[in-house]
Amino acid sequence: MKKSFDRFLQTKAASVILPAATIVLTIVLWQVGVGLFNVPRFILPAPTQILAAMNQWSPVILRHSLTTLTSTLLAFALALVGGILLGSIIGSSRLAHLCLYPLLVGFNTIPKVALVPLLAIWFGLGTIPAVITAFLLAFFPIAVNVAVGLETVEAEMRDVLRSLGASSWEIFTKVGLPHSMPYLFASLKVAISFAFVGSVISETVASNQGLGYLIVSASSSFDVPLAFAGLVALGIMGILLYTFFAALERYVLSWRQ
Repeated sequence: MKKSFDRFLQTKAASVILPAATIVLTIVLWQVGVGLFNVPRFILPAPTQILAAMNQWSPVILRHSLTTLTSTLLAFALALVGGILLGSIIGSSRLAHLCLYPLLVGFNTIPKVALVPLLAIWFGLGTIPAVITAFLLAFFPIAVNVAVGLETVEAEMRDVLRSLGASSWEIFTKVGLPHSMPYLFASLKVAISFAFVGSVISETVASNQGLGYLIVSASSSFDVPLAFAGLVALGIMGILLYTFFAALERYVLSWRQ
């Protein structure tokens, strides 16, 4: 019995059935618990109340979702380009690693929420502070993982390629970059989540649009089901993008299997 279950866990069906079953069970327990303990909707709404709010306010949620998604994807694209460039420089040069890596780590320790009021002063309310905040959160894991991937290339392999007449650029493109791809894709799945966090943080403080703004506005008027509907929209977008990058990783790195 145990062996059959272990074999089932290795199948593709298990990767779909088990997460779906867990989500359904969580929703059922949530619904039953709220009804059983008679929890007020302004404290913790039932899933059916959240679904009703999503249906009632669907045009508003969709509009704010598109704003958040646009800011997040723009910031993520900038973080991807910047992270790969800086990570490549740090991972390929000992001098750059010694000079830039401590600055990168030090800046990353600054809570980004503390920068949002300053960004609002510099750039005003709206999309720009959200994009910058999301970029700052998504940039670090990409840059660090690319640098680590390049640094872990075996020195013996570099020496062999140099002895065969390969240039530094050829070593980077033929060995370093492919070697760092697993690290890069691992960081992408983390960075896209961080980008959403950055967008929402900025929207709660320095914006009059986006899901962060919607959640704060709904909470201030005690419309908690609408606030949870915004959270559900965030979760759905995050899961879809995470799934996309996971599928892209399996496709691009199929040679690892």
